[in-house]
Amino acid sequence: VQLQASGGGSVQAGDSLNLSCAAPGGTFSSYVIGWFRQAPGKELEFVASVGIDLSTLYSSTAAGRFTISRDDNKATVNLQIDSLKADDTAVYHCAAGYGSSDSRQYHHWGPGTQVTVSS
Repeated sequence: VQLQASGGGSVQAGDSLNLSCAAPGGTFSSYVIGWFRQAPGKELEFVASVGIDLSTLYSSTAAGRFTISRDDNKATVNLQIDSLKADDTAVYHCAAGYGSSDSRQYHHWGPGTQVTVSS
């Protein structure tokens, strides 16, 4: 399955963004969908995931400000980010797989979308 992330941009601290992950021409209804991010000079970091049963998992950093949701009819998964902080600056990637927070359990990755937060 091919994935495409979108919705990033340059925003001010305190703003909100809604990132979207789509599977153009395909479907990911049988996969767990996860969001990961990578800040400059840092390792890939798990953000959130949503299972086939709509169960959600958040990193401790994401809990409270990030909301993940999926619509398999539209083959999209959204990541709402509220009260953005400068530390949220990163390239955000979505991925499909069978895992939870371990990036090694995700086998399909799309190009990321850049989020830049100015304080």
